[in-house]
Amino acid sequence: AIAGRLKAQGREIDTLKRDEQRLAKLIEGLARIAAMKKAAPRVGAGGTAGARTPKVKSHDPGNVGGAFAALRGQLRLPVKGTIAGRFGQPRPEGGATWRGIFIRAAEGLEVRAVAGGAVVFSDWLRGFGNLLIIDHGDDFLSVYGNNESLLAAVGASVKDGESVATVGNSGGNPDSGLYFELRHRGQPFDPL
Repeated sequence: AIAGRLKAQGREIDTLKRDEQRLAKLIEGLARIAAMKKAAPRVGAGGTAGARTPKVKSHDPGNVGGAFAALRGQLRLPVKGTIAGRFGQPRPEGGATWRGIFIRAAEGLEVRAVAGGAVVFSDWLRGFGNLLIIDHGDDFLSVYGNNESLLAAVGASVKDGESVATVGNSGGNPDSGLYFELRHRGQPFDPL
């Protein structure tokens, strides 16, 4: 029985790693697109970092300038609920750690943008369910996963506090809630 449970946990860990790789590849692709837009001679083209950002184990964007970085310590959580998974803590399935936070909340509650920006992804992604990503400029992204429904389309400009999704459990999580990440230059950092 123990061997069977260990084998099942191993499969779950492998699944979590593949899901994280999918999200990382998606964010790298979004960064490449943003870098091409930056290189094009267009007025007002903001964006995210280039795809060749070095991997850093302990990423801290604390010394970065810009409008989003100035909001450090002032951002509100995107939904009211109970934090059930914290950045850097081991996941209950074992093997992997949280790259963001999981906020347990009632299904159907509104998910609000933590700051203004442009929606760069709004679709389903295996392991994250209905996923929405907002580019806040200066290489900052906010990631909202596990949603019941997505209320903003790619290209939409959203304001701070605007409803962008509703809480659900579309990512395969047994609990209803929101999976939330903040990233700078593709690297996740503690949203709290």
